[in-house]
Amino acid sequence: MARADLVDTIVAQLYQKFISPELNAPQGLCLVALGGYGRRELFPHSDIDLLFLVADRWAETSHREAIAAMVRTLWDLGLRVGQSTRTLSDCSQLHRDNLEFNISLLDCRHLAGSPELSRRLHDEAIPHLVGRDRQDLVRNLADMTEQRHAKYGNTVFHLEPNLKEAPGGLRDYHVACWLARIAEIETKGGSAVPEESWPPALRAAGNSAFTFLAATRCLLHYRYERDDNLLTYEMQDEAAGSGIGFDSGQPLPTTDWMRTYFRHARAVFQLADRMMEEALPATSSLYGLFQEWRARLSNADFAVLRGRIYPRQPAIVDDPALLVGLFELVARHGLELSREAERWVEECLPIVGAKAASYSGLWPIFRRILTLPHAVEALRAMHRSGVLVALFPELAVIDCLVIRDFYHRYTVDEHTLTTLQNLQSLAALRRATGSIRPRKEAGGWEPRLAEIHSELEQPELLSLCLLLHDVGKGLPAEDHVEGSLNAEAAVSERLGLNAGERETLRFLIANHLEMSATLLRRDIFDPDTIRTFAEKVGTAERLKLLTLLTYADIKAVNPEALTPWKAEMRWQLYAQTSNYLTRTIDESRVHVSEGGLAKVEEVRRLVSTSAAAESLGGFLEGFPKRYLETHSPEEVAEHFAQWCQLVANPVQVTLRARGRYFELTVLTADRPFLFASLTGTLAAWGMNILKADAFANRAGTVLDTFRFVDLHRTLELNPTEVDRFKASVVDILTGKVDLATLMSGRVNGQALGRPKVPIPTQVRFDDTSSSHTTLLELITHDRPGLLYHVSSVLASLECNIEVALIDTEGQKVIDVFYLTSAGGKLGGEKQEQVQGALLEKLSGDAV
Repeated sequence: MARADLVDTIVAQLYQKFISPELNAPQGLCLVALGGYGRRELFPHSDIDLLFLVADRWAETSHREAIAAMVRTLWDLGLRVGQSTRTLSDCSQLHRDNLEFNISLLDCRHLAGSPELSRRLHDEAIPHLVGRDRQDLVRNLADMTEQRHAKYGNTVFHLEPNLKEAPGGLRDYHVACWLARIAEIETKGGSAVPEESWPPALRAAGNSAFTFLAATRCLLHYRYERDDNLLTYEMQDEAAGSGIGFDSGQPLPTTDWMRTYFRHARAVFQLADRMMEEALPATSSLYGLFQEWRARLSNADFAVLRGRIYPRQPAIVDDPALLVGLFELVARHGLELSREAERWVEECLPIVGAKAASYSGLWPIFRRILTLPHAVEALRAMHRSGVLVALFPELAVIDCLVIRDFYHRYTVDEHTLTTLQNLQSLAALRRATGSIRPRKEAGGWEPRLAEIHSELEQPELLSLCLLLHDVGKGLPAEDHVEGSLNAEAAVSERLGLNAGERETLRFLIANHLEMSATLLRRDIFDPDTIRTFAEKVGTAERLKLLTLLTYADIKAVNPEALTPWKAEMRWQLYAQTSNYLTRTIDESRVHVSEGGLAKVEEVRRLVSTSAAAESLGGFLEGFPKRYLETHSPEEVAEHFAQWCQLVANPVQVTLRARGRYFELTVLTADRPFLFASLTGTLAAWGMNILKADAFANRAGTVLDTFRFVDLHRTLELNPTEVDRFKASVVDILTGKVDLATLMSGRVNGQALGRPKVPIPTQVRFDDTSSSHTTLLELITHDRPGLLYHVSSVLASLECNIEVALIDTEGQKVIDVFYLTSAGGKLGGEKQEQVQGALLEKLSGDAV
């Protein structure tokens, strides 16, 4: 402001010298300051924008030489002058080819000349412009802002940000001021201080941010000796060392100073975004219909109007479920919070926040948020409002945390949210492309990743892992992975995650750099590399999770981090490891006497007696190691307890609801047609099998696990049917009920529709991947009773299923069976028999 006052004095003296000795004359001309000069925001090397306003063209002609002489003198003094001469009529028109001029008028300030002419500009021409062309003015201002944001990647987080033009910079602050001024002019005809009409929750942060940014811009201008607003690494160090923007002026570590900068930039960005949303009109009938639909999304707690959520009970509440439920509505439908909702959250947070972190019902609600289509929008809204940190205090340490290594583009919290955005984009891509499995040459690697994302059993665990995986970067631990694991342990305990979920989270966080390390330091085309990596990963599900985590993490580092070549190499590593895990499963068996199995020792500690612990080896001996990899110690201990009960009850059955699917586990002695009997029972009950595992130990005990969808919601809507279903399984396996009788008329051929694209049935054999079994790979389209028909064919041809890996991808089934016949591999003739029988059977069953 002091510099603006100094320039005012110089301009007034030159005006009196070249145009009129009387500062308020002549009547047909006045001099007006525009833009930053009009706002009294002159930085050391800012332009001096001047408007010579004339009553008519005669006045313009008569003063042309005097105006030119005055402007030349200003340039001779070293001032950069932007000058234009306009009439009142010009100023009341919308100049689509020069919108910057229209915007600059909003900051006009009288300097010299006719006060009446200046008043008419202020009180008549500008209000007339705004009243007639407000929508176009706001829309064009929005377009310019969007284009500028797009130039900077729509993020405030840059290694070397432009203090003026980048999102969250001074230009965004001015956009918020202009929009507020337009609203004031339209409603009141005048122009009060624009900041007074900003949302109260954003006003103080916006003003504080301006003070900080303005001080920093002054430093840049003085050091560069020109109007250069790039905050380079060197200038960051100098600003931090001088305590720029802080009243104390004490030096700070550069990372702390940049954290403050990003918080201010984020506040300005949010302010401009909110003012823009409120200023833009709804212009189409389609928009009206869309908003009418959204209004129907209201519920007992929240109303939805014009795409924004309003609390029905504005009183302060202390119920964490209600507060988190607000953001579930955002995640489900992509809505925005209204000002009232933001204010309600702000008022409730101090009370609810004290209870939120320890709220026992948090995980069921939060896991739903993580799986909904607009989860990231909800998480960003929770982050902005402080709710996310209230729920997970561990995240406070990464708020606006800067990693100054020229590789990480974003702060750690923004990187975290961007990883989740990358994951959400895959899910959106999958929904857009449907269940068709993309061809490699047609779809690229992102559709393939979208495919495996759709196959995840618990995608919410991957999202929770991404939320926590870099928390350690804000902790004093030498290794950020160690710090993140400590944070995970505390979060998992509060959320009440089960042992299996905790183990998955810990594995992903501990190994989230493993895939990149393997690619950088090993030859992925060396079989030993694949074997080592596969042994570390252990299961196909973990491989999928780790692959998607790596993709989301690397892509969120900076826009250039994940090159097409790097992406393809990651896919190659995934594909080769997946193939290895599938084709070597029966080669790696549990031999307790060899030791070295940490999970076995964990199981020993869980069994009830020392005698039982001694007999544990008899149960585990000969199981594929994949059995231990896919089950938690608690689950293995439970299976062992069931094994001990086989003498009294020869068929042990467990059924659990797992969210969108059920999991059936059957433990019993091996027998002919066992697998077929189980699949037939599920088919008879109308269940659609998604995945299945079949394991056998050396003693001939079989452990079969099926994950299935209850298509008709029989078990959900009729809880008493659960016991009848389990009894049905036991009766079939013990021979009390004939399977054919149960299945008669029960399989509903219309339960699954015709596949969207043809999926030809393929039957392939592999005799090289296993030393003692033949691998059968079956690819076909899903249909009711499919697995029953396949396993019946195999049993009828005296083929024993040693291991079964059953997977369903949309309407496509990919099943792998490890088969023996007469204790050895299948001969060529037997393979032909199996292939012919399967093709005949599946061709006859095609829908």
